[in-house]
Amino acid sequence: MTDPYGHEADSEPEDQLQPEDSLIDRGVDDALDEGYSPPEKPLALDDEPNETLDDRLAREEPETGGDPADGRVEDPRSGRLVAPEQDPDNEGQRVPSAEDVGIDGGAASAEEAAVHVVDPEVES
Repeated sequence: MTDPYGHEADSEPEDQLQPEDSLIDRGVDDALDEGYSPPEKPLALDDEPNETLDDRLAREEPETGGDPADGRVEDPRSGRLVAPEQDPDNEGQRVPSAEDVGIDGGAASAEEAAVHVVDPEVES
C-alpha cells in the first residue's frame, strides 16, 4: 500500500523489537500481545512501617466547605430554565437571567443539576 506522497507504508514499525530479535521466548507471536502486569509488591504509602490505623485516623484533618452534612444545599435546585419574555423597552439588550418552569420529566444533566435558585433580594 502506498500513501499519496509515494512512500511505501511499512507493515511493522521499525522501532518495535521483533520476536526473532529477542532472546526471550514468551510464547506469543508479537511482543505487544504479551501485555503488562504490574509488580505485586506494596506501595510506598506508609510513612511509618508499624503505624496503626488509629494513628493514621488521628492525623487526618476533616474537609471544610462543600455541601452540608445533611445533604441539603443552601439554595433550592432549579428545574428547566427558559429565557424570559423580551421586554419591548429593552430591545436588543440581553438580560443574564432565566425563568424556572419546573422539572422537565427526565433526569437533569450535570450542568442543569448544578444550577440553583438565588433570591434576587439576598443577592444584591
